[in-house]
Amino acid sequence: MKPTVLLSISIGLLAAVAGSAVAQERIYRCAATAGAAPEYINNARDAQARGCKQIDGGNVTVVQGTQASRPAPVRVAAAVQAAPASGSAEQRARDSDTRAILESELRKAEARLAEQQKEFKNGEPEKQGIEGRNYQRYLDRVAEMKESIARNESDIAGLKREIGRLPGPTVRQ
Repeated sequence: MKPTVLLSISIGLLAAVAGSAVAQERIYRCAATAGAAPEYINNARDAQARGCKQIDGGNVTVVQGTQASRPAPVRVAAAVQAAPASGSAEQRARDSDTRAILESELRKAEARLAEQQKEFKNGEPEKQGIEGRNYQRYLDRVAEMKESIARNESDIAGLKREIGRLPGPTVRQ
């Protein structure tokens, strides 16, 4: 580029920056109303009418966003008193359904565990296909079986804990 082009671009940029600095209006901060953030305005007449204060020194950048709505206060005591007497029966029915589902899952997990342990044969399962020639594949499968059994035992313990937390009859250990 020619030096004159660069000079004209530089002068244009300086003029734009200087113009924006001159065009900067005075900013006024109006007091916050109940539950709202303070408001910033740049109209002197409105600011005087509302009793806003002028902000001196520095520029103000206001990013418009959504205001977070405050949730309505929860009145627990009133909600408990207003609950129908059948609520406890409904809760017992839900607990009963939950217990039935968890016990069903527990039975399935225990059956899966028994099958896995039967196939595992205390760490010495039968070799399959290529495992007779590739001992590492056999070791990898045995390790996977062991991890699967451990995961299943953990699932069973978790199901028993969840059932134990429910009101009503306790689960067998």
